[in-house]
Amino acid sequence: MSAHVRGGEVRSTAGKDSRRPSWRLIWLLPAGFALLAGLDAGLLLLGLPAPITADRLPAVHGMLLVLGFVGTLIALERATALGRWYGYLAPALLGLGGLLLAAPAVPLVVGKSVLAVGAAAFTLVYIPLWRRQHDAAVLTQLLAAGLGLASAVIWTGQDSLTRVLPWLIGFVVLTIAAERVELARITMGAAAGGRLLLHAWVVTGALVIGAVFPDAGSVLLGLALLSLAGWLLMHDVARRTIRASGVTRYMAACILAGYAWLAVAGVALLFGAPAEQRVYDAVVHAVFLGYVFSMIMAHATSILPAVLRIALPYRPAFWVPIALLQIALVVRLWVGDGLGMPAGLQIGGVLGVLALMLFMATALVSAVLGPVPPSSVSETTDRMPAARRVETRPAVGAPNGLSFPTERRGEKS
Repeated sequence: MSAHVRGGEVRSTAGKDSRRPSWRLIWLLPAGFALLAGLDAGLLLLGLPAPITADRLPAVHGMLLVLGFVGTLIALERATALGRWYGYLAPALLGLGGLLLAAPAVPLVVGKSVLAVGAAAFTLVYIPLWRRQHDAAVLTQLLAAGLGLASAVIWTGQDSLTRVLPWLIGFVVLTIAAERVELARITMGAAAGGRLLLHAWVVTGALVIGAVFPDAGSVLLGLALLSLAGWLLMHDVARRTIRASGVTRYMAACILAGYAWLAVAGVALLFGAPAEQRVYDAVVHAVFLGYVFSMIMAHATSILPAVLRIALPYRPAFWVPIALLQIALVVRLWVGDGLGMPAGLQIGGVLGVLALMLFMATALVSAVLGPVPPSSVSETTDRMPAARRVETRPAVGAPNGLSFPTERRGEKS
């Protein structure tokens, strides 16, 4: 998950090859396994029946979802942008680490170690990308990858994720924010990269302080997340394209929902290190479900076709899983964590699992059905507000043929 997210219309660049999957699809298989195993572990943590009842799954729930799934997705996208064979070592190792974490016969320390090596390989991928184009957004992603590596290293000597959580938050929040700025710099302004990098250093400073003074670090991290969410919200074109229709409105809604949940996590962290379970649960799921998965749902129809050469056209059915995810989070965080009702935690947890499973099913069906009629895409584009049109451009460091949408100012239609 990486998470390139767009508030505009997508123009396909895959052409006639869009229905022939790329060999890079292989790297998604362990990522998909990590997602399913992580969701299974989530049900076990809630005391609910689950398809697999391995004793070790609850202990690795967080890392399966964050580094095993999201980390592998982001690493695959960055490796594709790099266009060098060695870049694919990162998603391969992260995916393998996720598999080993869930394998009862393999010592847990082995899975942790492979995951840490994968995080190191992922961090190294950004060095040639940075050399290719000295850009503040890429530098922010490099810093974020370093935070992800730190989380994996710290976890090798920990039995829980309490001390690891802030570093994981820094990794996913900064990576997704940087990729958003990387693709939306035209509408966010030339100074966006510098402001993003400033936020990144504040987040990093908060994590370092929190390692010694947890409460002070938590407060500073909360302030940084609130500032970042507010800045992104104010400058993101999604605030305007939410009034559009079709995929444009869908992506904008996902993006705005992600910013809202990031702000919720920031507020919760202002009260100090989340020692109480209810606060810890709220922070974890506001960031990793509310922010991260909302952004994944937003960008899936534009990034997966570019990386995998699989047509994944938008259909109105995509609204169902994103809406169900928001309902699940409200029930879990408000009724479960806020009001202290265990039933709220369980109902919200089940709804969250269903939302993610439904999203995967919707994406699979949409890919199988293939592209929508061109007339439907044209009709949606013509209804965009304030004449916002989208063109594609190469991603930073992208090889030939890998392009992502970027907003540009147009004339009123």
